[in-house]
Amino acid sequence: MHAFEYHRPSGMKDAVALGEKKSEGRYLAGGQSLVQAMKLRLASPTDLIDLNGIGDLKTLKADGSGVAIGAMVRHAEVAASSAVQKAIPALAALAGIIGDRQVRHMGTIGGSIANNDPAADYPAAVLALGATVATNKRKIEADQFFKGLYETALAPGELISSVSFPAPKRAAYMKFKNPASRFAIVGVFVADFGGKVRVAVTGAGPCVFRQAEMEKALSAKFAPESVASIKVKPEGLNNDLHASPEYRAHLITVMAKRAVEAALK
Repeated sequence: MHAFEYHRPSGMKDAVALGEKKSEGRYLAGGQSLVQAMKLRLASPTDLIDLNGIGDLKTLKADGSGVAIGAMVRHAEVAASSAVQKAIPALAALAGIIGDRQVRHMGTIGGSIANNDPAADYPAAVLALGATVATNKRKIEADQFFKGLYETALAPGELISSVSFPAPKRAAYMKFKNPASRFAIVGVFVADFGGKVRVAVTGAGPCVFRQAEMEKALSAKFAPESVASIKVKPEGLNNDLHASPEYRAHLITVMAKRAVEAALK
């Protein structure tokens, strides 16, 4: 790694002040992406602002209306929460299949969506459930949060405090995972809000996105056959050693159908 200064603020106010002062600094959440990039010298922040000492970012609340998750809540905590399992079972299930045990016990929801890896799982839940991302400055709707490859609406120094998810009538997430990393080659999250359906796709493109054709079909009839015949166009989808754009296009339909089937069970 390149040399850097380490800071461990005890409150969000101090963390934000450091973030605004250290223009080339980075917030450190679970470190599952940032630390690895630093080891490879792909990232070289002048300062690391460790958020692990801030208790206000570790709250987890759930009731019949939805779930509110603090930015520093670990994936394993969301997966194990009986309150989340009751309020939004699909969200708990998604958290339980992120990476491996080590990643789930270190990675955080705030770090995941701020990084916005094109193959990450949480962005699909945020977008499909129409979540709201709260920061130290404002509240950002899911449809405005994810901008592109590793790009979000966050301004320099802006810090995520929590993510709030409304509870759907039913939902499910299915992914075709890379067997080594467990990242989604293609993942589809389907959420039914009682006639209004949202479908979010991760892993297939440079950034998580909604699938409008499937949303329209499922809003008319929430059934596997509604999406089974939809042919997704491969243009603009990722092409790498794991899958071609054509294969990813095919997988979107397959995973969407499986997600609807799972949501109906």
